[in-house]
Amino acid sequence: MSVQSVTLHNGRKMPLVGLGSWQVTSPEECKDSIRAALDAGYRHIDTAFAYQNEAFIGEVLQEYFKAGKLKREDLFVTTKLWITYHERERVSKCIDESLKNLQLDYVDMYLIHVPVSMRETGKRMGLYPVDENNKPAFSEVPLVETWKGMEQVARAGKAKSIGVSNFNMKQVELICKSAEIKPATNQVECHLYLQQEKLFRFLKERGITLTAYSPFGSPARPANLQKEGAPRVLDDPVAKELATKYKRSVGQIHLRYLVQRGIIVIPKSTNPGRIQENLKVFDFNLSSSEMSKLASQDKKLRFFDGQEFNTHPNYPFGEPL
Repeated sequence: MSVQSVTLHNGRKMPLVGLGSWQVTSPEECKDSIRAALDAGYRHIDTAFAYQNEAFIGEVLQEYFKAGKLKREDLFVTTKLWITYHERERVSKCIDESLKNLQLDYVDMYLIHVPVSMRETGKRMGLYPVDENNKPAFSEVPLVETWKGMEQVARAGKAKSIGVSNFNMKQVELICKSAEIKPATNQVECHLYLQQEKLFRFLKERGITLTAYSPFGSPARPANLQKEGAPRVLDDPVAKELATKYKRSVGQIHLRYLVQRGIIVIPKSTNPGRIQENLKVFDFNLSSSEMSKLASQDKKLRFFDGQEFNTHPNYPFGEPL
């Protein structure tokens, strides 16, 4: 299966379709999904320090390298800096931990996971540190300081490219103004009902790609992110009509729409059949009128609004410039 790529501003190629791994924390389920993806032809794997599955992914990668099925340079691996490592000198500590878990000498893309920093307190609520009053233990490390740490890991060869995630336009602009190495991508929620056209154009003008997480609207997202009465992206009638016309799954239409716009997608699945299906989006094209029809379905509907960070100065994840 031939997977098309986009060329990043630094000349490196990033496959347009990757496998997302958020919420895949069971060791065997994670390893099986990575094997299914690699066997299907995926060469782009997306993970994060916070997902707690890097070690399982690393095991499978070593298995494939040792068996001669893959070479390191065949793969594009993305991971992300966690929220408690934003201080410039701590960025390298976080990536070192990720590289150890992944059993790699470098990652192809390293992202600041969210534009919010927190301090380690030894006490947590879910993923996030809390203070003595059980309030979020926010710290105020300037994003430009964190970015300097990101540039250091890039110069050290630990990350071939660096970028951001969940950043709004104002935050991207702040980084770009002082950056010696520009972000290569901004990974954000993006799907038919949140098309991010304004952000996409803004990034494109600066030579930065957009990577779409939750390209199906994350129907299995946690209960606290489920809003009563919210439409399901995969139930969209226009996408369903096109799926019938092209004899494709509805998911393939959603992915095709995004990759045809030049957006990188990282759909998550642990179902081997679905994993294969999600990669088969390069052998058909949607017409310009069909693309326009899908564009008109945008509802500006954000499922991941970062509400847990709403008292931090860098909130919101949304539009501000």
